[in-house]
Amino acid sequence: MTFDVHQLDSFVLVGASVTILAILAVRVSSRAGLPSLLLYLLMGVVLGEAGVGIQFEDAELAHALGFAALAMILAEGGLTTSWPEVRPSMRLGAVLATVGVAVSVTVVALGAHFLLGLSWELSVLLGAVTSPTDAAAVFSVLRVIPLPRRLTGVLEAESGLNDAPTVVLVTLVSTGVVADSSPLEVVGIVLGELVLGVAVGLAVGFAGGWVMRRAALPSSGLYPLAVVTLCFLGYGGASALHGSGFAAVYVAGLVLGNTDLPHRAATRSFAEGVAWLAQIGLFVTLGLLASPARIDPATVGLALAAGLVLTFVARPLSVVISAAVAEPRHRMPWREQAFVSWAGLRGAVPVVLTTIPLAENVDDAAELFDIVFVMVVVYTLLTGPTLPMAARVLRVARRSEPRGLDVEAAPLERIAADLLQVSISPASKMHGVEVGELRLPVGASVSLVIRDGEIIVPERRTVLRHGDDLLVVTPRKVRDKTENRLRQVSAGGRLAQWLGPGRSTPPGRG
Repeated sequence: MTFDVHQLDSFVLVGASVTILAILAVRVSSRAGLPSLLLYLLMGVVLGEAGVGIQFEDAELAHALGFAALAMILAEGGLTTSWPEVRPSMRLGAVLATVGVAVSVTVVALGAHFLLGLSWELSVLLGAVTSPTDAAAVFSVLRVIPLPRRLTGVLEAESGLNDAPTVVLVTLVSTGVVADSSPLEVVGIVLGELVLGVAVGLAVGFAGGWVMRRAALPSSGLYPLAVVTLCFLGYGGASALHGSGFAAVYVAGLVLGNTDLPHRAATRSFAEGVAWLAQIGLFVTLGLLASPARIDPATVGLALAAGLVLTFVARPLSVVISAAVAEPRHRMPWREQAFVSWAGLRGAVPVVLTTIPLAENVDDAAELFDIVFVMVVVYTLLTGPTLPMAARVLRVARRSEPRGLDVEAAPLERIAADLLQVSISPASKMHGVEVGELRLPVGASVSLVIRDGEIIVPERRTVLRHGDDLLVVTPRKVRDKTENRLRQVSAGGRLAQWLGPGRSTPPGRG
């Protein structure tokens, strides 16, 4: 098949139109409380054989494009994840991504075989492809819910880590390795690929960070491109060594994203934009691959039944067991466990994983694709919009209290510093505090105060007022300490240094 310039013109026209519509659809989906993947999948179905008539049945191409898109999405996830924030939740997230996945696969496979009558091979594949949660689906909904950081950290860590073991498992089942190996051998292969992938990701991340800190590239636009390329170097290197490329690309992104590199803000913005483009292309492609005419009532019934087992049995059980393993002494409260169970949204990842058995020509792989496609659509529609209500009913959402301080930041790359714009709200106790009483870390300073549209160059005795906007310059290495100090003063006033975190009145009073 040839691809000439006229076909290129048509491809560019259709591709640009679909991309613009997909970008605009993000606003619609966010207002409705739905992950944007549903609208993208619908676009693909409309463009496919049931709508416009575009024929796309190349499972191998969909498999390759899906893996490339997932690698980009995981790279962006690593680059934009704050290690200090996610670190306390990483243990539970890692257990959910391994032990939790094993529990979920087992429960769904048993249910699919004994309750739905599917073959053992198809049952195990169904359990494996539906086990991982999807970061894009989860956080497109959770970002509108004011949750404690420990909950979002658990879900973020789990969704970033659980793709790697499930990809390995689905590949082993689809290629017949599981059928010819003992359970211990399968576990050894999965763990071996994960460990090797993590090792490669760490090596590429730290080595790449060392190089980027010393490289003097002629254009600032090259730095984001170089960092993203390093993440893909981890993916390719791990795959070449028969390790997990997905584990490597996420870990490399996590290391690079938390390394003091030039143009970090631009790098994150670039990665987010490319990841959005990857999501759009991925979901539309999967929608094109779907065949609505092939989906009959029996398929819908199997999808609904399998989804019930996954949502109300496998997922809660995996969360309970994982919480017991990860935190035996300080187990997560049952309300939080219930919310984490309900918030385990399945998105593009399960549908992408079904392209592996399709590409390997596994028996009944098309039926598996249809079951998973219907399950993802139906249960995302069920769980996505109900997450805010679930957070309120379970009482895990934080109160939407007025913030005393709003902080925005802009990078000052040449001097390795950040410029913070701080707005003092009416709820802030920074009102009446002198600039010198802020006691900011060494190197940080208040450079300007904007009050009623007028610019004031502050002195140590300058008194701050409600409604003031401050411009604070801070070295990047003490930025977190500077922000923490500003928030302490905003919450506790000039006595914050003695009151400690979370205290607003002196000891013995109130």
